[in-house]
Amino acid sequence: MLSPYGLEIVESCLTCKLRAERTFCRLPDSALRAFESIKFATSYPKDAVLFVEGQSPRGIFVICKGRVKLSMSSIDGKTIILKIAEPGEVLGLSATVSAKPYELTAETIDPCQVNFVKREDFLRFLKQHVDACFRVAEQLSEKYNSSCHELRSLGLSHSATEKIAKLLLEWSCRAGDALKQDSRFKLALSHEEIAQMIGTSRETVTRVFSELRKKEIIQSKGSTMSIRNKAALKLLAAA
Repeated sequence: MLSPYGLEIVESCLTCKLRAERTFCRLPDSALRAFESIKFATSYPKDAVLFVEGQSPRGIFVICKGRVKLSMSSIDGKTIILKIAEPGEVLGLSATVSAKPYELTAETIDPCQVNFVKREDFLRFLKQHVDACFRVAEQLSEKYNSSCHELRSLGLSHSATEKIAKLLLEWSCRAGDALKQDSRFKLALSHEEIAQMIGTSRETVTRVFSELRKKEIIQSKGSTMSIRNKAALKLLAAA
């Protein structure tokens, strides 16, 4: 079934073909049936806000399809994009479990299908299903390890070129082209948003992309990015 945003809706977690590939979704059928009874499946357009930093936790959001931008802002309006969440990730998990405000803002960058579960229902679900508790612990552990990796990868890089090279390689890998020399993927973020992600200016990001195109390391057409020379990009990432 298609949603108003052109998504092919997954009507049941029990019949989802991607279930086995996703940490939280790999639940026994009994737990998954219980989850089905408390979830609210919703379709969102691009640029929809799921929750806002500082908001009291209403519950969790499980991404079924599409991608979600996670960001933080300072009092003076500066924004840093922490990551792009992919299908299978559970958003708002730590806030929902700890009863502390959401620490991030979550905004869709594609049309998305998201399963929402109210906080009180989710906590009751965890008490009744031990397997779900292990999945939650596993997901929180993955988030911690991922955060450490991203801080090390981007925070300890010495130049904008190195940071952008690492981002492009990571996005290419997520697109499933890790072994290909020439790979393509959709660039999810604008130059301004990439700048917010690596802590630099939009002008610097535009300059680096221009240099990479001149060296024929990348090629772009609209939002489609093609890595023409992955070996050269890896050398830049390891500089």
